[in-house]
Amino acid sequence: MSDSSTLPPARLRPEAELASAALSVPVLARAARLARWAGPGTRVDAGGGLVEEQLPAAAEQLGLSGDDAAAYASEAWRIAVDTGLVDITDEEAGTVAPGEDLALLTGSPQDVLGVWLTALEAVLADASVPDLDDLVDAMAEGGEVDLSSLDWDPEAESEFLDGVLGNLYLLTVGEEGPGDAPVPLPALAASVIVPSDMGEPSNEVLEQVSDAMMRLDDQFRLLEPIGLVEYQPVDEALMADADEEPAAPVDEADVSRYGMVRLTPLGLYGLRARLLDAGFEAPAVGDLADKGADALLDGTAPFPPAAAHAETELWLAGRSPLDAARELLAAARGSDTGAPLRRLRCQQALSLVGAEAEPALREVLDDAELGGLARVWLTEHGARDVPAPPQEMVFWLTIDTVAAQLAAEGNSEELRALVEGLAQQHSGFFDTAWRVEHPATPDVLEAMGRLHPDKKIAKEARKAAFKARSQQGG
Repeated sequence: MSDSSTLPPARLRPEAELASAALSVPVLARAARLARWAGPGTRVDAGGGLVEEQLPAAAEQLGLSGDDAAAYASEAWRIAVDTGLVDITDEEAGTVAPGEDLALLTGSPQDVLGVWLTALEAVLADASVPDLDDLVDAMAEGGEVDLSSLDWDPEAESEFLDGVLGNLYLLTVGEEGPGDAPVPLPALAASVIVPSDMGEPSNEVLEQVSDAMMRLDDQFRLLEPIGLVEYQPVDEALMADADEEPAAPVDEADVSRYGMVRLTPLGLYGLRARLLDAGFEAPAVGDLADKGADALLDGTAPFPPAAAHAETELWLAGRSPLDAARELLAAARGSDTGAPLRRLRCQQALSLVGAEAEPALREVLDDAELGGLARVWLTEHGARDVPAPPQEMVFWLTIDTVAAQLAAEGNSEELRALVEGLAQQHSGFFDTAWRVEHPATPDVLEAMGRLHPDKKIAKEARKAAFKARSQQGG
């Protein structure tokens, strides 16, 4: 992803709901419990971790038992330190005290989410580190880790995980993605491994995808307890030795056996926050609700239809229909390259406004740029005495509409159908269209020539485009 591109808008849950979810995720809940449990007798080692003899008591405090109880308690303590829930008051003596940030967990939703984001960064850093056993084996003399023996590049590993999470974010917010549905782990791994222009992946690439799946399986197991994802791990039977029989019959066609991952609402919030920090344009539905109509029409211009609809509904909710209509119409004017798409978004927004807005539409009936869409709105809403548009207004609106569709969708099938319909319904369309005094007339006619399947009509469109460009001095 380029940090200069605008991502599809995310639909976030209310911050109070997200904060409540953050407080209940195991990693943060355990860290908070240990921070409140720690007292004057609590001691830490030189690295800030709980001394070994206090780990059983910490595990008991967390209600943990079994072989991994001490490890989970140690992890929870480290998160408490990393998030500022616990402060180390004397490194030499190894004493601690409640951290200033502990109070944030009973503060505003923004305070809680800020602590959770800090905990998320710590867990993401852990997820990019090789298995501890591998680290121990790689320890060279002198207590240093020999990274070359691990075949591990910390920066590359972090970038790989960021890329995977970025793709998962895009799949979640994009209208063509699965949305709230889980994503198969093989597809997610392939999205960062297989080149987009590769047809059938080679065996080497497929092996890389398989290796990436195994890395991601370990990483998502670590990321689920922080509340970033819901994860169904890879079926262990798939990783068994070929000579071993699986414990139970398995369905080879069941893709879920290879792992399924879904971004949680809290995870969506967290990844968006990270993308914003990294310089990406990552809007959220509702960002424009308190902005002017100009910001709404320009801001929703690159949005997919459903997201633009949702954003517009929130914007309209804070205004009377008549005031909203007047503000939208004023913002839709202009002859710049973005104006046609603004007017299309204006028309779509006005379709959500009731009959109370009628006076605003009648006020612009004689406006060269807005009179056409005003007549369309009034007719669709059953208004009486709507004057018929002059021919030049009809053709101007046609050029404006096609220009907006080009900006919104490019050479789509819907636009191709529109172009065919225009040429079929209006005999001699191109003889008149090239004379339309609209900045986009030459580009629209060129596009019609490119899109129309009939070679004769396409040629007429290209000739008309040439005339229009000559008329405009181009």
